[in-house]
Amino acid sequence: MSKVVVIGAGPMGLAAAYQAVRDGHEVSVLESSDVAGGMAAHFDFGGLSIERFYHFVCRADFATFELLNDLGISDQLHWRPTSMGFFFGGHLHTWGDPVSLLKLPNTSLMMKLRYGLFAFVCTRMKKWPSLENRSAKDWIISWCGEAGYNRFWRSLLDYKFYEEAQTISAAWIWTRIRRVGLSRKNMMQEEMGYIEGGSQTLVQSLLNAIEAAGGEIHLSAPALHVRVNQGKAVGVETATNFFPADHVISTIPTPFISRMVPDLSAQTREKYDAIRNIGICCVVLKLKRSISRHFWVNIEESEIDIPGVIEFTNLREFDPTVVYVPYYMPVSNEKYTWSDDALVADAMRCLKRLNTELEEDDLIESRVARLPHAQPICQVGFASRLPAVQTEITGLQIADTCFYYPEDRSISESVRLGRSMARTIS
Repeated sequence: MSKVVVIGAGPMGLAAAYQAVRDGHEVSVLESSDVAGGMAAHFDFGGLSIERFYHFVCRADFATFELLNDLGISDQLHWRPTSMGFFFGGHLHTWGDPVSLLKLPNTSLMMKLRYGLFAFVCTRMKKWPSLENRSAKDWIISWCGEAGYNRFWRSLLDYKFYEEAQTISAAWIWTRIRRVGLSRKNMMQEEMGYIEGGSQTLVQSLLNAIEAAGGEIHLSAPALHVRVNQGKAVGVETATNFFPADHVISTIPTPFISRMVPDLSAQTREKYDAIRNIGICCVVLKLKRSISRHFWVNIEESEIDIPGVIEFTNLREFDPTVVYVPYYMPVSNEKYTWSDDALVADAMRCLKRLNTELEEDDLIESRVARLPHAQPICQVGFASRLPAVQTEITGLQIADTCFYYPEDRSISESVRLGRSMARTIS
């Protein structure tokens, strides 16, 4: 038995702690927030418990399936046919299947064929090293042409990464396309999954299992310093306590690492400091009226500076309608400092473009969730820039959501990596 301290109680940290207690170790989890769950944490939305940031399950999320089975809650996973929309030219179009692609107006047949072939190849492709040193923009243009890139992809990248849009790795965009593409029931039907009760069901089950096995969860206990003695991690300090450890697993965002682990070499700390993130202001709206029948709507519209909207009630059924409007942006962007009221007003303006019948009095309730480190900026050659998960300090592993590159952020990837780190402990 080893003493293990896990820093961070998001899905990755909880999965690591769960695996560690299953393997017989003595585990303490330190979380800076007063609630567990990280980006999967819920909030009370007028009596409705729901995620601050939307989550869904894809058919390729095998780590999630394994964990649900281990926890005995696999029956809480449900699948539902979903659809995608595409808003451009002032109109909302059905999207995501061959027939919808062929019916798309004001788009040449050649552009449609090139896009369709590109999407097909992405779902069949299994290896990514050839994409590591290409930008997403250049790679997409090679398949879809400049016009195809501008029509289908430019807004999605520009309004997620802003000035970094042209540096994003092709490997990263490929895994996003592939994950959703593999979640199709057939060529004509997309199918997404959700956990009954939302992500909180998984988070609470992990907390219960960890504590039942003797693990400890410490909320409102930010880790301040990983103490190192003769090149080995020996524990973690908070403002009020010291937690001795034989092994430390950190899952918090990499921007905090240099300050928390000053004993790392200068070269290693520089690698962590060089990893940059995009922030998010996620507007969550409760509405009297549905926006559309689609779960996700991609947007290509100069007057709407968001990549898309997610109508969550088209995945998880409940009344009234819940819509997520994510504003990804650098924290240096002026809009990141907007008040909640200003962001909600702008989100309603965007939704009125998608559904002209929407009125101001259709808004029942709103909430804005902000996070400065929401999306790693995975640039060309990103894999070579990542430090090793097992650091130069014996007994110290460090990872966050960028460490499962080229995969994008998902609960499944967090679970996979978290359990993998815990399994290396002997």
